Amino acid sequence: MSPKTLIFFSLLIACPVSLATPSLEAVTGGEIRAEQRIVDSYQTIVELFTTLGYTRDTWRKGERQVPRIYLADVPQRWSTKTSQKITVALKKALFFRLLGPLVLRSNELIQQDRDKLFALRQSQSLSLPQRQWLTELAQGYRVSRAPGEPLTATIAPLLKRVDTLPPSLVLAQAAEESGWGTSHFTFAGNALFGQWTWSGKGITPNQQRSEKGDYKIATFESPLQSVRAHALNLNTHDAYREFRTLRAEYRARGQALDGMTAAATLSRYSERGADYVKTLHSIISYNKLQSVDKAHLSSGRALVLIPEENKR
Repeated sequence: MSPKTLIFFSLLIACPVSLATPSLEAVTGGEIRAEQRIVDSYQTIVELFTTLGYTRDTWRKGERQVPRIYLADVPQRWSTKTSQKITVALKKALFFRLLGPLVLRSNELIQQDRDKLFALRQSQSLSLPQRQWLTELAQGYRVSRAPGEPLTATIAPLLKRVDTLPPSLVLAQAAEESGWGTSHFTFAGNALFGQWTWSGKGITPNQQRSEKGDYKIATFESPLQSVRAHALNLNTHDAYREFRTLRAEYRARGQALDGMTAAATLSRYSERGADYVKTLHSIISYNKLQSVDKAHLSSGRALVLIPEENKR
């Protein structure tokens, strides 16, 4: 354990706790050996960021390694108290630095599946577990095959969908859609992107549009699940086909699609159309988020932050 991590533990309430809800799997995306600690104030978060070197100054110096810090739940006090008494600059910094690891973790999980797809493409034959995994992945990403086609025929179209998102784009959308994490849907259901659902599970908007049916705002066990659902939405919905096509073109040239360029393809994400794209561009540019596209998670152990109001 590094000295920074040891110091970090002293900043938090000493005793480990158990997550009441959500599950550790939902919070970390599978990092089940993560440390769990209660945080009692935004000052504690600021102190731990400083201790871990996760600050504005280190970022300006070119540090692009992000600690594996996973927020278990969005506390209501962020909306009703904290965000109203701190400066706008601090509010943005806390929002981006807490959400950043979640976006990178979502991309990491997508990349793991993508790597497995490349490995299967080289296989002469698939084992039963490999066939089951590929079938489930194709179903999840809404990729079908014609009658008589081999299961491996889904690999090529899957590779166009099972791909990472520019972190700067995701951060900008989360800021816009959640009001910097202060919307009712965010603290009531960890809903960072305002995704709709007709499944019956979710929060009914006060101004529900009757012509759209009995939809709700989808809720999630954890903020990470919301980030992962957003990635799946962009990677599967027909409205974002232009985004996926552009990303594939960049891939073919050996380039990574950046957030500013990607945002231009998302006019259908909002009824505001081109104005929505302008807003995303403004958020990315004003907050200098372009550099986040080159960030990566550290190899250290995950740290789960449980807001005090959400503990058992």
